Amino acid sequence: MADLLRRGLVQEGYAVDLVGDGTEALWMAAEYQYSAIVLDVMLPGCDGFSVCRKLRERKHWAPVLMLTARSEVDDRVAGLDSGADDYLVKPFNFAELAARLRALIRRDPGARPAVLSVGSLRLDPARRRAWRGDTELSLSPTEFALLELFLRHPGMVLSRTQILNQVWDLGYSGTSNVVDQYVLYLRAKIDRPFGRTDLETVRGVGYRLRDAAGD
Repeated sequence: MADLLRRGLVQEGYAVDLVGDGTEALWMAAEYQYSAIVLDVMLPGCDGFSVCRKLRERKHWAPVLMLTARSEVDDRVAGLDSGADDYLVKPFNFAELAARLRALIRRDPGARPAVLSVGSLRLDPARRRAWRGDTELSLSPTEFALLELFLRHPGMVLSRTQILNQVWDLGYSGTSNVVDQYVLYLRAKIDRPFGRTDLETVRGVGYRLRDAAGD
């Protein structure tokens, strides 16, 4: 089931890391910054309730969606009391899981505005739509994730390694050249048709979306 969920979320445009036990889940959550965590209760080594509780004790605040076959009210209460943000009981519909994740990711309006914008570029993470001015952009899932990353860090130079870690999952075994390819693809959609050069190359370092991107 974990593999099916991973494939479904990748098709939705997410970069997904998969772990098999609670101990590894705690380590991964401490080492990497995640937009959301889907956490099964019945994990070997350390159950999902304990993992969630320890994450909160260690000040890791990524939204947690608890996923389990345990449907009793007491179990749901235990999950929420351990620090989970939402609770979904198996069997479930994937569309509902994806919708709940979108809601969790956009919950904090201070850290995650409903619509990201820099100049005339706008992106709605929840509805998976993006625009340059009044023109809606047709983006692949990877192009969308890349644009979202730049819009969340306007004016900041992002290295190829940083981009790989955020847009591609840890299982990616290719080279960083894929970043250069997708930056070219993205420029061809967000800049070139509009006479813009907002997505800049910083030689020897990486890429930057100018924070003064024009109207």
